Amino acid sequence: MTGPSIVVAGGGSGGHIEPALAFADAVRALRPDARITALGTEKGLDTTLIPARGYPLELIPPVPLPRKPSADLLRLPGKVRRAVTRVREVLTGVGAQAVVGFGGYVALPAYLGARGRVPIVVHEANARAGLANKVGARFADIVAVAVPGSGLPGERVVGMPLRRSITALDRPSLRPQARKFFGLQPHGPVLLVFGGSLGARTLNTAVAAALPELLRAGIAVLHAHGKGGEPAPPARGYVGVPYIERMDLAYAAADAVLCRAGATTVAEVSAVGLPAVYVPLPHGNGEQSLNARPVVEAGGGVLVPDAELTGERVVAELVPLLRDPRLLADAGAAARSSGHADAADTLARMVLELVGAAPEPATQVLPPWRDR
Repeated sequence: MTGPSIVVAGGGSGGHIEPALAFADAVRALRPDARITALGTEKGLDTTLIPARGYPLELIPPVPLPRKPSADLLRLPGKVRRAVTRVREVLTGVGAQAVVGFGGYVALPAYLGARGRVPIVVHEANARAGLANKVGARFADIVAVAVPGSGLPGERVVGMPLRRSITALDRPSLRPQARKFFGLQPHGPVLLVFGGSLGARTLNTAVAAALPELLRAGIAVLHAHGKGGEPAPPARGYVGVPYIERMDLAYAAADAVLCRAGATTVAEVSAVGLPAVYVPLPHGNGEQSLNARPVVEAGGGVLVPDAELTGERVVAELVPLLRDPRLLADAGAAARSSGHADAADTLARMVLELVGAAPEPATQVLPPWRDR
């Protein structure tokens, strides 16, 4: 008997692909016989990230959604029809039993192609849902969200599906190796600063201004300044890199974080139990501030508007925290308590139950005196 066949739609950006793959990994852990197929396009990171994780990728025509009235808007219906037709071919070919979408331009044709054919599950990462998930949620069987208040009908808060290398991270035991890997001091507090793959000018400027005071306070800094960003001036105790490939080691090396407030960033930082100063992007519809609200309300971080982040503010927020072990431990525990480290497993179980393929409960082995 073959295992369940599930199609995931989360292509385009890493913010859509990573939770989709974390979910897929969790399904395979629960049902090793499961068949997972990913939908994607030739654009974005789909053809790079998805096959590298060992999942078959089926390409569909891209359907970017115009943000403003244009000629592209007039061509949209035809593009959607072609993509939906291709989605239905894939669903039939793999014998799909469910489609699980994570937003983005791959998800919309996936939802439309699956409607009336197989169960649909929507996962929304951000506090404010995108257009694709708003459409899909109208006829979905399950609507799962990372944080409450998405506005989607029937939302069930499960958290953000994350890689097991993050959710199972043992920071204390990995710390010596992590600090050696980055060339950081073996003892004393470490501040991790990152703003995404391209960096963040506001964070870079503020860290450069705060660096002398941080170093005088005995705080080392691991700074991912972005591929086009400027590092702070060289100094003993400061490690500047364009990009961090091993985020698990970066989290293990750190005691606190200065970062943006994207959905995945907030989920990872809180899941590993690191307190943070979150600096939301000053663009968009304010969803980054909302992403961080649960962890901030729990006491695991603070929000600082982009326009207010200066070197002085960095020092004021982080030096007292990093110099007080008890305060640091309490804030880290609060951050962890606000997270959902089991989100991938929870969502996987929900989907497997939906398709009637829930794993058998683990057999409890009782001691000899309890077996009667």
